[in-house]
Amino acid sequence: MTFNSLENDFLIEGDLPDFEDDMNQQLPDEDLPEAISILALKNTVLFPGVVIPITVGRDKSIHLVKDAYYTEHRRIGVVTQKNTEVENPAPEDLYETGTIAKILKMIRMPDGTVTIVIQGRSKFQVEKYLTQEPYFKAQIHKIQDTTLEDEKVKAHMFHLKEKAYQIIDLSPNLPSEAKIALDNIDNLSFLINFISSNLNLEVEEKQAILEVVSLEEKSDLVLRHLNNELQVLEVSEEIQTRVRQDLDDQQREYILRQQIKAIQDELGEDGFQTEMEEFRTKAEGKTWSEEVQNIFDKELTRLSRLNPAMPEYAIVANYLERMLELPWENYAEENFKFKHVLEVLDEDHYGLEKVKDRILEQLAVLKLKADRKAPILCFYGPPGVGKTSLGKSIARALEKDFVRISLGGVHDEAEIRGHRKTYIGAMPGRIIQGLKRCDTSNPVFMLDEIDKVGNDHRGDPASALLEVLDPEQNNSFRDNFLEVEYDLSRIMFIATANTLSTIHPALLDRMEVIELNSYSLEEKMEIAKRHLIPQAKSDHGLSGKNLTISPAALRDIIEKYTREAGVRRLHQKISALCRGAAKEIVMHDKDQIRINTQNLKKFLGVPRFENERYKKVDAPGVAVGLAWTPVGGDILFIEATLTHGKGDLRLTGQLGDVMKESATLAYTYLRANCEKYGIPHEVFQHWNVHLHIPAGAIPKDGPSAGITMLTTLASLYTQRLVAADLAMTGEMTLRGKVLPVGGIKEKVLAAVRAGIKTLIMSRENEKDVSEIKASYLEGITFHYVEHADEVLKFALEGEKVAKPLNLLPPSTSSKEEKIKRIA
Repeated sequence: MTFNSLENDFLIEGDLPDFEDDMNQQLPDEDLPEAISILALKNTVLFPGVVIPITVGRDKSIHLVKDAYYTEHRRIGVVTQKNTEVENPAPEDLYETGTIAKILKMIRMPDGTVTIVIQGRSKFQVEKYLTQEPYFKAQIHKIQDTTLEDEKVKAHMFHLKEKAYQIIDLSPNLPSEAKIALDNIDNLSFLINFISSNLNLEVEEKQAILEVVSLEEKSDLVLRHLNNELQVLEVSEEIQTRVRQDLDDQQREYILRQQIKAIQDELGEDGFQTEMEEFRTKAEGKTWSEEVQNIFDKELTRLSRLNPAMPEYAIVANYLERMLELPWENYAEENFKFKHVLEVLDEDHYGLEKVKDRILEQLAVLKLKADRKAPILCFYGPPGVGKTSLGKSIARALEKDFVRISLGGVHDEAEIRGHRKTYIGAMPGRIIQGLKRCDTSNPVFMLDEIDKVGNDHRGDPASALLEVLDPEQNNSFRDNFLEVEYDLSRIMFIATANTLSTIHPALLDRMEVIELNSYSLEEKMEIAKRHLIPQAKSDHGLSGKNLTISPAALRDIIEKYTREAGVRRLHQKISALCRGAAKEIVMHDKDQIRINTQNLKKFLGVPRFENERYKKVDAPGVAVGLAWTPVGGDILFIEATLTHGKGDLRLTGQLGDVMKESATLAYTYLRANCEKYGIPHEVFQHWNVHLHIPAGAIPKDGPSAGITMLTTLASLYTQRLVAADLAMTGEMTLRGKVLPVGGIKEKVLAAVRAGIKTLIMSRENEKDVSEIKASYLEGITFHYVEHADEVLKFALEGEKVAKPLNLLPPSTSSKEEKIKRIA
């Protein structure tokens, strides 16, 4: 809304438009002539009652004005052009609704143009144009707006003036006299026309207001335009306030920083320049590629142009610091002294002969390869068997830095690839952060718990690791933070996992898997004597003389107080003994504490575990199997009994689906081949069998109990005992073939601990037994079988029990037996 000027092709700058006092009243009803001269205007619309100055420049228009000015009434018709670009409009280029105007004053200008001041009187509608030369003349009829009730008139005037006042207050270019002009208007029609004339609207919108006949509709339309302009002014005022505040803050910050700079100059300090020089000095000592050097120089130049107060300055400075912290092309010298490597591995770890051989093989390959690309290994085994400590030993043996990151629970891909440096708080991925902690780019890098990597909506870290662990790609690994290639190919990556089933198949394919099995009792005792006991004594301030542990006590600790594949819990129990010994020495002034089987309970409490020992069973339907668990092997008793019924098979003991299928398979095989084993087929139709595996709270699954279940059922149906001191393991097929199973080492050692003397297993497992130390197998007899017939041949005794159960149904008994039973 403006009261300064009306911007159109003819309008000149002028003061606030005047209006006559009689315009507050209804304009007089004038008689219209039959024909009236028509003046075409550009970019403006004349409203009744409004006074505006106009500069007339076209020859036709000047001629028209001069002729009309010297008439009695000085009346002309004013209409607006539809298209302002037309210089000589035709009747079709003009709107049909216009305003009758009175020429109040005419001034001839030196340049030949004429300026007139006109006042709108009333609206008219053009009926037809009579002539176009020397100027337009038309036949018109007058248009009269509808009236309103006094109450509505007052309400409309109140709202219009209220909005206009608000606009005047928010517009710095409007004079305060504008409010006075509005206050002096008491006529609603003229108030609407006056406001419409001064609104910042397009010509089409003003023409639309002029053409509205209903005074109420016209008032509502103008009020909507006022609301729109008021909203624009309010938003503009808010923006201006915010900009002013920002400018004030920047000016204040600039002044303060100038003062700080002046103080630093006086004190001889220049923190910004000092930081830049530090970056340059550190970069000179770096060994990196030309590409990295160019990126560093570019970012350093960019940093020098930034204001230290800007947030972007901290981002760029952080990026440069991270680049300088990395080792880049600084590599440690390769150490291939295999004798030294083997000595270190033997010193730190007892046993693990196969693992050590595999590591030496990998190092030998690395020595012979010209590209120096390090192997990517994966140590796989149960918890506590020394996977992480073995990685540390490898680093120590090779005299390289050791870096370890834990991937357990990592769900975000950015943890591997890093974040974009433009984000606040961005940082590189864990691979680059790990290299930052060492001085070389070829350390031993351990990815711990790689089997526990998760994924969610933030990405799949396992997929990001594919590039890291791919020898064909990791020589140009690109971290999102660095945005430059980094060579990871000479890093010896060692991953650790407790299970392979949860590792991404493509990721597993990129790694050389080395399995670390659980320790045997003998290995645990050696580890305790060589490593755990000396370390625990040192940690608790004890010397070799202060505490001694007998071999029998150490065996009891392993068997009765721990049950694990590794030695972590064993270490904790030995530490508990050391704490108890330290207490006894300090409180009771003792010089030496001897731990034996008699006083072990005093220090460690009641034993938590009892190893399953073989106990001879004098009833048919019980066989001993071998099981693998995450904490080692164990023996497994399988029991069966018969009840009268229709030949149903019932299974209990919290068995998994695979184990249930093995039991069903053994039952079906025995039933199909019953005559071969001397079992009448009628037995299966009159007896139900219930097969149970004790320790029902523990879930059990797997196919390795197949031949044991067959032996149990065969013993029950033939009423022959299973041979004493015998256990077995193996999967069987529906045709009776015995298949190999896993976990042989753990199962065999569990059988030895339980006192088993004879073992039955698949012939294909013979190679697994050959890998076990011969000293562990003394006194054990192995039967390697290929078919179920061989299993039952070795497992069942030749004769039935003394009082066998009669399984034949009554219909097959002799007539004498029936009479005898009746008597």
